Amino acid sequence: MAKPHLPTPDERAAILRDAQRQKMTRSAHAYVRGSTLKFYEWLESSAGKIPQGPPIWICGDCHTGNLGPIASPRGQVAVQIRDLDQTVIGNPAHDLIRLGLSLATAARGSNLPGVTTALMIEHMVEGYEAGLAGETLAPDEETTPREVRRVLKQALRRRWRDLARERIEDATPTIPLGKTFWPLSETERQALNALAGDETLRKLVTSLQHRPNDAPITVLDGAYWMKGCSSLGRLRYALLVGVAADDGRQETLLIDIKEAVPAAAPSAPGAKMPADNARRVLTGARALSPFLGRRMMAGKLLRRSVIIRELTPQDLKLDIEHLSRPEAVRAAHYLALVIGRAHARQMDAATKAGWLAELARNRSANLDAPFWLWSAIVELIQSHEAAYLNHCRRYALQAQAA
Repeated sequence: MAKPHLPTPDERAAILRDAQRQKMTRSAHAYVRGSTLKFYEWLESSAGKIPQGPPIWICGDCHTGNLGPIASPRGQVAVQIRDLDQTVIGNPAHDLIRLGLSLATAARGSNLPGVTTALMIEHMVEGYEAGLAGETLAPDEETTPREVRRVLKQALRRRWRDLARERIEDATPTIPLGKTFWPLSETERQALNALAGDETLRKLVTSLQHRPNDAPITVLDGAYWMKGCSSLGRLRYALLVGVAADDGRQETLLIDIKEAVPAAAPSAPGAKMPADNARRVLTGARALSPFLGRRMMAGKLLRRSVIIRELTPQDLKLDIEHLSRPEAVRAAHYLALVIGRAHARQMDAATKAGWLAELARNRSANLDAPFWLWSAIVELIQSHEAAYLNHCRRYALQAQAA
C-alpha cells in the first residue's frame, strides 16, 4: 500500500486557506464565525459608541459555536465557553455584542422575522443580567432550549467509543489518515513524542477521571489535524496516548494540541496579561470556563506556544443555526446567562452593581435592550451580510477559474 502523501508546508497552507474560505460560504452565520477580524475592525471604528464595562477576562470571540457542554476533570457537565483563543482582559460589552450578532444571523438563517430578532436581543440582555445576579438554570427546566437539553443528555451518555467514531472514525488506537488527518513529518513526530514525555502533561492527564497519579503515558499515534474555521492555518495536532486506568487496563485518550497566536480582540488599557499566548489563553479559560481551564496546559512545540487539552466525549458543540421562534428566544436568554455567569465570577458585588447600572441606562420604556447594543448589532449585520455575499462571489469566481 502506498504511503499517504505528506503535504509540503506551502501545500498545507493552500489547502487550509481554501478550506476556511469554503466553510465561510455555507451561510452568513458561518461567515460571522470565521470573520473575527472584521468584527474587531468594526469595534475599533466604533470607539465611543459602546460603554466601557469593568476590565475582566472576556471570551473575545463569543459566538454561539464557542459555547457548549464541557466536562470537568471529575466528569461533571455544564454549558460553558469552549474556545478561548481570543480571550483578553477587556470590555464585557464586546462579548454581548458578538453573541448578539451571532444570534441575529442564526435567526436570519432560520428565516425568522425581524420581530423575533428584536425579542432575542431583549431576552439576551435579561439572561445576561440574570447570570450576573447569580441565577442558574437546571438542564431539564422548560426555559432551557430544546437543543441545549438534547445535547446535555447526549453528552452525559457518551463514552470513548463515541468520541473516537466522531473524531477519528475508529475506536482502535490509530488515527486514520485522509482528508481530516494528515501524516506527520519526522520533525513533527519527534516534537510530539518529546511533548508527550513532558512531566506536566503526564500529571495533567493522570489528574483527570481518578486515574493513578503515577501512571506513565504512551504515545500510540499522531497526526496533523485540519480542524475548525477561524483557527485553520495554525499548527493543530491530534495525539492518541495510552494511560493505565484504575483497573490496570490501558485507557486511550485523544489529546488536542493547538497553536496559540496573538489575540485580535482589543484588550482594556493597561491590562496586565501573560506575554506568552498559550498562558494568556490558559489564564482566561480558568477565569471564564473553569471546567475547561482545569483540563488545559500551556506548552511549546516546534518553538511555538501551544494549548494542550484532553478531549472528552462530553465536549460538544451547540447547533442553533435552525431555530423556531420560541427556541430562538430561549437560546438567547440561556446562552447570555452562561456568559453573564462567566463574567460575574470575576466581579465583586460593587463592580457587578456598577455594570448592571450601566446596562440599565439608555433604555426605552417598552424595550429592555440598551440602544447601543441594538444599534451595534444592526450595523454589524449590515456590514457582515454585504461582506458575506462578496466573499461568496470571490470564492465562486476563483472556483470557476481553477
